[in-house]
This record gives sequence, structure tokens and C-alpha cells, in this order.
Amino acid sequence: MSIHPLQFVEIPRNDPPKDPVETRIKHWNEIYGSFDNADAAAQSGRCLDCGNPYCEWKCPVHNYIPDWLKLIEEGKLFQAAELSHQTNSLPEICGRICPQDRLCEGACTLNEGFGAVNIGNIERYITDEAFKQGWRPDMSHVLDTGKKVGIVGAGPAGLAVADVLARNGVRSTVFDAHPEIGGLLTFGIPPFKLEKGVVQKRREIMEGMGIEFVLNHRIGTDQPFDSLLKSFDAIFIGLGTYKPVRGEFSEIDLGGVCLALPYLLSNIRHEMAMHDPDEKFIDLKGKNVVVLGGGDTGMDCNRTAVRQGAESVTCAYRRDKQNMPGSRREVVNSEEEGVNFLFNQQPIEILGEGHVTGVKLVETELGEPDASGRCYPKVVAGTEHILPADAVIIAFGFRPNPPDWISAAGIETLLDDRVRVQNGPEAYQQQTTNPKVFAGGDMVTGSDLVVTAVLEGRKAARGIIEYLGV
Repeated sequence: MSIHPLQFVEIPRNDPPKDPVETRIKHWNEIYGSFDNADAAAQSGRCLDCGNPYCEWKCPVHNYIPDWLKLIEEGKLFQAAELSHQTNSLPEICGRICPQDRLCEGACTLNEGFGAVNIGNIERYITDEAFKQGWRPDMSHVLDTGKKVGIVGAGPAGLAVADVLARNGVRSTVFDAHPEIGGLLTFGIPPFKLEKGVVQKRREIMEGMGIEFVLNHRIGTDQPFDSLLKSFDAIFIGLGTYKPVRGEFSEIDLGGVCLALPYLLSNIRHEMAMHDPDEKFIDLKGKNVVVLGGGDTGMDCNRTAVRQGAESVTCAYRRDKQNMPGSRREVVNSEEEGVNFLFNQQPIEILGEGHVTGVKLVETELGEPDASGRCYPKVVAGTEHILPADAVIIAFGFRPNPPDWISAAGIETLLDDRVRVQNGPEAYQQQTTNPKVFAGGDMVTGSDLVVTAVLEGRKAARGIIEYLGV
């Protein structure tokens, strides 16, 4: 229980400082500041330490939130860092990019009238500050089992697998086609949400745990998958979802039309000075940009275009604001930075000859909820209109795109190309139809949250440990 039981009344919810709009749109760094020790302790002390903590249950990895809040209130930073890492392999990253408003903070008892405990910023503070003060995972008690696991994909799922295996004495080698670890953490999420030094610090920590990374290395091209099967006691694959959803548009090859991921990737590589001669830098300075899609990827495109100096940025979404899949925080940040939102507007055609000139939209009204639980948009007849545009970004999400070696290795996929895992009583967690191979993350669940990929990886690691009998 809190040292001061009524602290939630006496001390209001307080957020770290946030860069003013006129400043932040001119740089690519994270826009949120950090708590100092006193603020972190005061905000942690607002927790009621509920007997049945809804925040903990709403968190996909079930973080011990009230417990590490209490430790921070008491000034026990290193114990809080140890406890945080017991459930989450990437807490400093999840603290930055999780939609806490829909997860832990959204379930906080204090939401009604007092303001939720600032869980996300405190989670971020714990690991950031612990690293600064020299904390490292304690591996002194870990005994080497002699087992080795190959991990294909250095995204959040693969990193979570490597973390849990290392803590249980299983060595792992992580292969990735990119020049840095992180997958979309590094090459998809813009630095104003997640500075790349944060991911690079995590690599340093993991290498200190004995995890090996083999980067700029594509399985199936630089090395056959069969050789991994022969070299390792088990394999984990976490290749994510990189195949864009293109919609029904036939005009995608028009000049000025681009897909979200190539756009974000080219900008991040440009900012990181990782130039690829085969990749064109997409610069939207001075353009009237239209972003199609209302998820977090769409918000990332909105805010990237603003920072590139676009003349205007308009985001069209076929549902209303309440039914947007993106983080509410990112929608607010986009609005603050000058993005114009057109809700209940469904794009039906991209216009232009040789180069885009506009988007034809039609108004919608919401009907009954669909399978996702959100209201299904119905077209309103006679409401077609044209929105002029110099550039259009399609941000409708991503799907798995399994390479040929997946099926060649006897790994079955579902009709939507997700890898099938067997979590039944006769299989180990996250085991594929090839018993030596495990899978997790977006290529199993479909595009989802980073914290969900972490959960998938941690489950797979436990399945691998049981499979190896260690």
C-alpha cells in the first residue's frame, strides 16, 4: 500500500514535460521528457494497490505494476528494474509506445475522477534510470545448459525469446536482414516516438547477456534455412508482417502515391544515415499530403510528413474518431501538429494521369459492430467528392508474407498466410507443424501491438525450454 494512502487525492496525475508544437515539428527526437526521481516517486505513490489490480490484468504481459510502483515510491530502483524485467523483455520500449490509454492506464481505478496512475512513463523511467545508474540483468546464477537456439528475426518477438532463453542458460543466435536489431522498432516507428539509441542500448544489454546477433543476413538468401535446422537444437521464427494492405486501388503506381512502410523506412534510414542505393528517399516537403488510414501507422505517416515540411497533411478515415484503431495519444499529437482529419470519409479512387492529383472520397455512416467490435461503415449515396493532393500515402496495415522456405521446412500457414502454431495439450507453446521450429509475433497473430509480440516471444521461449528439456 502507498506510504501516503490519500496521495491520489493530494497529488494530481502529472505527465513529464512535452515539447511545444512549434519546437517539436522541427526535430526528430522524442517529444516527451522524463520524470526525475522525486516525480516518479510521487506519481507512483498515487497507486491504490488494488486487491485485484485491473491494470495488471489488462496488460498483455501482466506486469507486476502495483509492486514496482511501490518499489519506486520507496526509492528501490534496482529492485523495480529486476521486477519489471520478470514479465517484460522490453519495458523501456513498451513504456514509450504502448497505448496505455487502452491498456493498463485505461483500466486504472483512479480513471474515474482522479486521473489514472502514470504507469507508462514510470515504466519507461525505471529502466532508463536503472541503465544510467549501472543496473544490468543479474546472470551470475545462470548455468549454461549447452543448448543452442537459432532465432530468425530481431524484432520484439525474437528479442523476447532471446532474453528468456539467456536467463535460463540457453544460448541463442539472432539473425536479421537489417543492419540493426529491432525490426519495425528501428525501421518502422519514427524516432519522435522511439529514439533509436533506446533500441541500440537494448542490443548492448542483450549482448552482455551472451546473446549473439548476426545482422545484414537474410535467411534463404545468405544462408539456407536447412543449415539452421542442422546447427541448432531449436529454431524460432519471428518475421513480422511486412506485406502492405493496398486496398482496391489500381492507381497505386501513379507518381506521388506510396505505401506507408517504404515511406517511413526511407525517412528513418535517411535520418540514421543508413543509405540504401536501391532505395529512394521519399521527401514530401512542400506537398499537399493525404494519408489514408486511421491506425498508428497512419499517425506515424502524418507526423513524419509534417516534420518533412509538407504544405498540408490531411488524414482520411472511414469511421469516426471514437472508432479509430490508433492510439488516442497519437491522434492528439497529430492534431496538435496541424494534421487535418476527415472522419467518416472512405477513399474509393486515387486520381491522376502519370502523377496523383487527388483522392475521390465518399461519406459514410456507422452501422452495427463488425467482427473487430467497431461499427461497420456504410456508404452514403450521392456524397462523392474530390480532395486535391500532390502526394498520397496508403496506410491500411500489413499482413504476413512468409518466404518459400517456410513451407519447404514443413511449417504450415493459414489461409491468410499467418504461421500456424499448435498450443494444444500435445504440443509445446508456439510450436509449429515442424516440431523443431517455434513461431510468434505478428506473423502468428497478424499485425498487433509490440507488447503482444513480446508476450508471444516469451511464450515461445517457455515452449522451447520445455521442448529441450532444460
